[in-house]
Order: sequence, then structure tokens, then C-alpha cells
Amino acid sequence: MTEHPHDDGVRSPTSDDGTDPAASERGGGGRGDGGDNVHRRDAGGPDDAESSAVPDPDGETTPEPTLLEQMGGVSGLVYSSVPIVVFVLANAVLGLMPAIWTALGSAVAITVLRVVRREPVQPAISGFFGVAIAAFLAYRTGSAKGFFLFGIWASAVYFGVLVLSVVVRWPLAGVVWNYLNGTGMGWRRDRPSRFGYDVATLALAAVFAARFVVQQWLYAEDYTGWLAFAKIAMGYPLYGLALLVVVWAVRRSDKRLAEVLHTAEETDAEIEARLRAKYGEASARGT
Repeated sequence: MTEHPHDDGVRSPTSDDGTDPAASERGGGGRGDGGDNVHRRDAGGPDDAESSAVPDPDGETTPEPTLLEQMGGVSGLVYSSVPIVVFVLANAVLGLMPAIWTALGSAVAITVLRVVRREPVQPAISGFFGVAIAAFLAYRTGSAKGFFLFGIWASAVYFGVLVLSVVVRWPLAGVVWNYLNGTGMGWRRDRPSRFGYDVATLALAAVFAARFVVQQWLYAEDYTGWLAFAKIAMGYPLYGLALLVVVWAVRRSDKRLAEVLHTAEETDAEIEARLRAKYGEASARGT
């Protein structure tokens, strides 16, 4: 390995075995060594999303599920409201204990229905455990409004976790989204991208804060019927509005990282062209 001085004061290594000096200038590894691929993974560019796509047996790429599909689709939004409505109606007509068992029965029926129809069961299973916890609290408190106690304090916990994630510069909207899509955490090194995910995370935190404040007040005032209405109205509909902010942050970050990747590729090309020109001139002078 020898060193050759240049007119601009940069000392670039050359190898006796013909190693490309441009590759060394770009970080000690050419495209064949994977240096550029590392940069692509760190940047979280479009190539990551394409590489994570899995083709089906017919050779076609299966599209990723939308946000609505991941939450269980439109049917999932409807199913999540059924145990709440059933509980309130049964409590008004039959009393607390029949209402508890009716709500649990409706949650089980929904889970079975989704299995039979071969629909995603994860939302139904999560909903069943949520209804089971709510029913247990209603039984322990001996009051119908206890059915909503778990959701109220869960909203307070979610609010605190989301705000804390922004404070420590790991906004959960970005962490969760990029983890689920396998695009890595390169977005954290880009300040505009991180800011967008901060905004999205705070939007989600605002939703949970609103849920806690409104439903806690209704709980304290013993408005069980209005509690049920608030839980439904401030559930997926309000959450959907916050998800619009998340979608905005995702698209903003993807566009930003694509621009950064494009600029980096142009810079590499310019460095390679400059070094080749200089080494070409040096070879010409030597001959």
C-alpha cells in the first residue's frame, strides 16, 4: 500500500493489487464489499421496504395490510363496541351480574365468529381479555361503572408512556411503526423525521389524555350510560384521527430519507468521478 499526494492536500491510498481508490474514499469498502448497502439500511430508504416484501407462491408480491386492516377492519370497529352496548343494556334490564356474563358471552361469540369466518383473530382476542378485565373490576367494585375503570386508567398510563418517549427522543409512533415494517431506526438520525414522529406521538398522547379526563369525570359523577357512549365515541373514531397524523409523519419521514439517500448516492458518484480523473491525470503525467 502506498500513499500519493494530490494538489488539494488529500492523501488517498492506492493498492498494488489494483483496488479502486474511490471505494476507499467512500469508507474503505466498495459496492461489492457492502459499504453502500450498509448506508442504505441505516438510512431506512425505500429499498428496505422492497426487500421486506415476501412474494406469494405465484411470484406476486403480497401487499402489506393497511392500518385499518391491522386493527381488524371495519368489522373490528363494530365488534369492539358490541360487548360495551350489551353490558349497558343488560345492566339496565337484568342487573349487574347478568350484564357481566352477557358481556363475556358476547366477547366469546365474537372471537368464535372471527375464527369461523377466517378473519384476523388478534383484535378479537385482545378485546376478549379487555372485556374480561373490565367484567372482573365491575364484579369486584359491585358497580356497573367499574366496567370502565380499567380503560380509564389504561388511558392515563398510555399518555404517560407516550409523552416520556418523546422526552427521551424515542417517539413511540416512529419506533413502533418502523419496527413493525422492518425499516430499522435510521430515521432517528434525521432531525426532521424525528420531529414528525414527535408530533404524531403527541397526537396519540392527546387522545389518551382526552379519554382519561372525560371518562374519569363521567365515572366520578356516576354517569354509566354516558361512560359507555364516551368509551365508544372516543375509541376507534378518535384514534383514527390521531392515526392520520401518524400517516403524515410516516410519509414525511419516508420522503425525507429518500432525498437523503439520493443525495448521498450523488455524492459518492461525484467522489468516484473526481478521484478517477485525478488518478488518470497522474498516470498520464507518469507516462
